[in-house]
Amino acid sequence: MAAHASSKTVIYAALAGNLAIAVTKLAAAAWTGSSVMLSEGVHSLVDTGNELLLLYGLHRAAKPADELHPFGYGRELYFWSFIVALLIFSIGAGVSFYEGVIHILEPVPISDSRVSYIVLGLALLFEGGSWYVAWKGFRAESPGLGPVPDLDYIDAATRSKDPTMFMVLFEDSAALIGILIALAGTFASERLDMPVLDGVASIGIALLLGATGAFLARESKGLLMGEPAGPKTRERILAIARRHGDIVSADNLYTVHLAPRQILVALTLDFAADCPGREIERDFSRLEADIRKACPDVAALFIKPRLRAQPPAAAPAD
Repeated sequence: MAAHASSKTVIYAALAGNLAIAVTKLAAAAWTGSSVMLSEGVHSLVDTGNELLLLYGLHRAAKPADELHPFGYGRELYFWSFIVALLIFSIGAGVSFYEGVIHILEPVPISDSRVSYIVLGLALLFEGGSWYVAWKGFRAESPGLGPVPDLDYIDAATRSKDPTMFMVLFEDSAALIGILIALAGTFASERLDMPVLDGVASIGIALLLGATGAFLARESKGLLMGEPAGPKTRERILAIARRHGDIVSADNLYTVHLAPRQILVALTLDFAADCPGREIERDFSRLEADIRKACPDVAALFIKPRLRAQPPAAAPAD
């Protein structure tokens, strides 16, 4: 529950910032006729819709299990995250690319660049605040990103099982870079008296959004298809199983994330061939309790017992 609250805080911060920025950018685009400003406005508008979809995904994922979905609705979050990535790639990048091409073919000078500079400056400030909130949340969820990091941000996003955290961070990062591209395009267009550079900047934003959307779609697809628990969680489960007295070995372990904080575990355990059935059942109860205590994210645990024949005794020496 604490993780969901943290995710919502990050999304609400991004939602508020993107909505205000989108309205301001679109108004500035209508006033100045700037292609790059229109691309940035569409970018912020798409990001606003994306935050709403992520909130809806969190709401759906929190539904309790029922007869039709015995393991709950956790993967709804992964589905809506994938839709968000597709929207960034298609609408965000597509509209920006179209606007860029139109203004390259028919360049139109920016009528009042001061408005563009003011709006982009404010957008940089607000997006920076939203990015900082997302960055703090992402670091809190990624232990490898400490003062001496073991992971870079790409690796941390690839290993993360919570798409809301890395999606908002990468959206905001793309937004900050997009604003810098827009500033450069506006400045170059005006200073060099080359309105075509306004369209070129829009193409740059389109490429940025396309790359961001493709990366997020790949990560969301992996989560939707089912990714295993992290290596530390798997090692902890096997270590707990191996220290139980009647278990000879525990090597076959399968895990899959149903949601950021829900893991399904299937475990095959070898018992001695002469181990009584009551002892096996008692081991199951103790083992399940120990695993759930050490790994509270385990939502379902399936154990398959397997009897291992004892090796024949060595013949006595003559």
